[in-house]
Amino acid sequence: MTARIMIQGAGSNVGKSLLVAGLCRHFTRQGLIVRPFKPQNMSNNAAVAEGGEIGRAQALQARACRIAPHVDMNPVLLKPESETGAQVIVQGKRLTTVKARDYAALKPQLLAPVLDSFRRLSAGADLVIVEGAGSPAEVNLRPNDIANMGFARAADVPVVLTGDIDRGGVIAQLVGTQAVLDAQDAAMIQGFLINKFRGDPSLFDDGYRLIEQRTGWRGLGVIPWFPDAHRLPAEDAADLGGTRGTGGFLVAVPHLNRIANFDDLDPLAQEPGVTLKIIKPGQPLPVEADLIILPGSKATIADLAHFRAQGWDIDLAAALRRGTRVLGLCGGYQMLGREISDPDGIEGKPGSVPGLCLLDVTTVMTPDKRVTETEALHPATGARVKGYEIHLGHTEGPDRRTPFFTVDGRPEGAIRPDGRVMGSYLHGMFTEDEFRRSFLAGLGAGLGADLGAEPGIFSYSASVEATLDALADHLEAHVDCNRLLEIARR
Repeated sequence: MTARIMIQGAGSNVGKSLLVAGLCRHFTRQGLIVRPFKPQNMSNNAAVAEGGEIGRAQALQARACRIAPHVDMNPVLLKPESETGAQVIVQGKRLTTVKARDYAALKPQLLAPVLDSFRRLSAGADLVIVEGAGSPAEVNLRPNDIANMGFARAADVPVVLTGDIDRGGVIAQLVGTQAVLDAQDAAMIQGFLINKFRGDPSLFDDGYRLIEQRTGWRGLGVIPWFPDAHRLPAEDAADLGGTRGTGGFLVAVPHLNRIANFDDLDPLAQEPGVTLKIIKPGQPLPVEADLIILPGSKATIADLAHFRAQGWDIDLAAALRRGTRVLGLCGGYQMLGREISDPDGIEGKPGSVPGLCLLDVTTVMTPDKRVTETEALHPATGARVKGYEIHLGHTEGPDRRTPFFTVDGRPEGAIRPDGRVMGSYLHGMFTEDEFRRSFLAGLGAGLGADLGAEPGIFSYSASVEATLDALADHLEAHVDCNRLLEIARR
């Protein structure tokens, strides 16, 4: 039988995704064929895998295994479109959109494809490392669960429970989780981890022993805070915020309610000479910014209304008058046009809304969804780019005569005649070092000058690889990985 283990959390955002990525890299370096798996994920940060969609975290975990991502690695992906509804992606393809209260009725139909994907993934692996979602302590969600104990029991996967000591109350997190689980679910847990410790770990020795005594579970390690986590793509939009970088070229990004594929921004945040500033609702867009990026959105029309409600449309116009450049990505590109039409009511009530009228294009929302990897040419710099598209809608108009990219000779995106406003559907463009640096230099960025770096010295791909290796080193030093593998092989 293929070895398998599941990392669950005593709460949300305890660091499960990074732990799985680091363990994937560690065991891959040991010569094992490793596969990541997450039965159900909720995120608007998606990746393209074989023409389908999976969570960005699973794509990163696949990279940690040094393999291409596959739709079986995340068979159910929920993409929130509103406070109460989400699009349901099953094995890479859109199934439906449901309200939160109706999802419980749908879940029994989803366990079969989840187990089907898990069996296929396991067939070619020595070890499958499974990531839970949220917490098994949410026992109100236990009926028909496919994300935590429901899956663990159905697939007979032993569990390691992770607590986040940085937020406080980690003893209660772990002991309390055992207290609310039924006996059969609790029996699946074979050990625990303490994550995100700051300071001297020996100061927690008594607490560690107390958890072992109260639960009967074996402690598998106290993991210190990993300071380079920000160098890896984030899964949760809640992790966005503040200012990253210290360069003189300011890139500002409004934080939309349903911001999607925000890992587009990560290479910019790490580029020497650039400062990336995420603008939270209620804060003005900085008119002194060199570049303002309108990011992707899972609910373009609703986020456009949100954008206007913050007064950001006024700030954007003022910034343009001062010489700022504007780039819209995917949903942000659609917002920059003259009109967004939704005749079938895909995002709400059927109808049309005026766009920001900064590009002479219009968008019509259509039910067919474009999900594909794309290779493009940037005519202005001659750089070639590999990226991906995930979007509804078709955009046409006069400004597409000057495209942002060309794909097999066809126009992609648009540029206003004065060159100050640009839009594209292509995600992942900034991961390409040549394009990123050439594009920013064309806007006046003196890259590398601020930190004394040589132009072109920073490679985003190399940075991600080095960080995954550093994360694996970190876990090797603080986790009983041999015991983890023994549990997985039981």
